[in-house]
Amino acid sequence: MTLPRIAFAAALTLSAAPLAAQSYCGGVGDGGIWIGGDEARSDISLADAAQEQLALVLGGNDYIALFSLSAPTDVRLEAEGRGTGDPVIDLLGPDGAVLGGDDDGGGGLSSRLETSLGAGTYCLRMRSFDNVPLTGTVRIGRLDHQALTEGTGGTTVTPSPDMTSGSCADAVPLADGPVDALLAQGVTAENPIDAVSHYSFSLAQATTLAITAENPAADPVLTLMDGNGDFIEENDDFDGLNSRIERAQPLAAGTYCLGLRALSDASLPVIVGLSAFDAAAAALRSYDRVEAVPPLDGSYPITDLGEVATRLRADAVGGEAATWYSMEVVEGGLLLIEAIGSGNADPVLTLFDDLGRQIGRNDDAGDGLDSLLAARVLSGTYLLAVSDLSESGDAIRVSVERYVPAR
Repeated sequence: MTLPRIAFAAALTLSAAPLAAQSYCGGVGDGGIWIGGDEARSDISLADAAQEQLALVLGGNDYIALFSLSAPTDVRLEAEGRGTGDPVIDLLGPDGAVLGGDDDGGGGLSSRLETSLGAGTYCLRMRSFDNVPLTGTVRIGRLDHQALTEGTGGTTVTPSPDMTSGSCADAVPLADGPVDALLAQGVTAENPIDAVSHYSFSLAQATTLAITAENPAADPVLTLMDGNGDFIEENDDFDGLNSRIERAQPLAAGTYCLGLRALSDASLPVIVGLSAFDAAAAALRSYDRVEAVPPLDGSYPITDLGEVATRLRADAVGGEAATWYSMEVVEGGLLLIEAIGSGNADPVLTLFDDLGRQIGRNDDAGDGLDSLLAARVLSGTYLLAVSDLSESGDAIRVSVERYVPAR
């Protein structure tokens, strides 16, 4: 049975009940949408069926669905993207603390989280894994309600101490006094998350900085909050399973709180660090992750394939960093680009013009993990990024074919 679509949420919401003038999930959910269309129908404890919404995520924004529980309840939260959309979900508590999250636990690229919650108002936050526009369906219900996704058999989450206990009021200071002068050499602390789940630090003046949480075996999620515990930013899996938040825009002077939770093992030590923000290093990482387009001045490795007369072939190696190519198109037409991975490689193709505008992107064409991208182009220089979602280190063969209009 297909449940009715109750609301469509986007950058502009077309049909949704406005929220009352009160704060939800520590302020994170103040612009959210009630999953049932209004507050009364969003009490999952009393709902006859799971509640569902269709949501559009644009420009790196997050989608927030609000729901409430009038009694302790076992709940299931799910998100399923359309096409190649890859949603990631987080569960936020009444105070804005992140209580759990998932990516791909619903099977394929879908997300699914099952857990037990007490009475209160909660938020489901959905975002796009690769920061591209995403259309997805979110569903919130009890465990006895119909599921949206197939699940992978390992989606049940029992809240552990690192998810439910501790707060910014219990935070351990990372330094005695402001950290501004210490950022050049770095400030670190190492503890298991189930022993220390929150740290605090202060800034004497507006400062740029980088914050890290490292131990892939623990799979830490890092949340930055202000001194009142209000959400500012969160990161999971920036570098493999390690987390990193970079503040290129200065944080104002004041006190801040860092919250940690482990998606794997909370008993393992996690190294938390503060350091000065390095704009040059951040730019290189953005090119590695295809979040920005590198310049053609030789400062970043780009392999020149030359002119695409008929067909070109190149070999890349999948890994943490994308492989970049440049090519020349003398006459407008159509480029057909393929990426065929070996082993566990899961290639993604992204094509840009010489101004850095994205022309096309593809992941998982057809039934497999290989990629196929067709793009209409004019004469000029183009850049192609070949990335590997699995970071496998396996070979990826790339083919570029050029077709011209019939005369």
